[in-house]
Amino acid sequence: METVFGSTQLMLEKGDITKHAVDAIVNPTTPHLIGGGSVAAAIHRAGGRAIAFECRQLIRAIGRLQPGKAVITGGGILPAKHVIHTAGPVWQKDPGRAAWVLAGSYKESLVLAEKMALKTIGFPSIGTGMGDYPVREASQAALESVKAYLLRGTTLVRVVFILYSDEHLHVYQETLQALI
Repeated sequence: METVFGSTQLMLEKGDITKHAVDAIVNPTTPHLIGGGSVAAAIHRAGGRAIAFECRQLIRAIGRLQPGKAVITGGGILPAKHVIHTAGPVWQKDPGRAAWVLAGSYKESLVLAEKMALKTIGFPSIGTGMGDYPVREASQAALESVKAYLLRGTTLVRVVFILYSDEHLHVYQETLQALI
């Protein structure tokens, strides 16, 4: 499924985020940039040691990544040139604040991609793995924040949500359809 917000194409696809040749993929990670759920593990595994090395350097420099914030590394041996790491929310720790943190993860990732003059970015469903964020609520926060960002005008050409399961894809499709 695809649509356009502003001048940017927004797409929903089922697939493996580690196989997409976009300028950057987004890694939903922990505040220490190492660990996280299955998406983070897959990105580190597929990207090779260079990503973990750069993450350790970043952590030495910043201490920890605040939830809702984002940093960038190279893509190692991934098809994507870069990996944007964002610490998403943990739903059960603070459900009242989770939507705000999740929206921040998406917005900060987009801001960073634009700051780095990237044109394409691939997102997983942030927070719905280790963060236990309910998929329907996560899709709402994700797509609303991305739509709002794109409608303000951006140099990004394409934003792709690369969803691992049919269930997640279906929920994101329903949410996007309601936002169009």
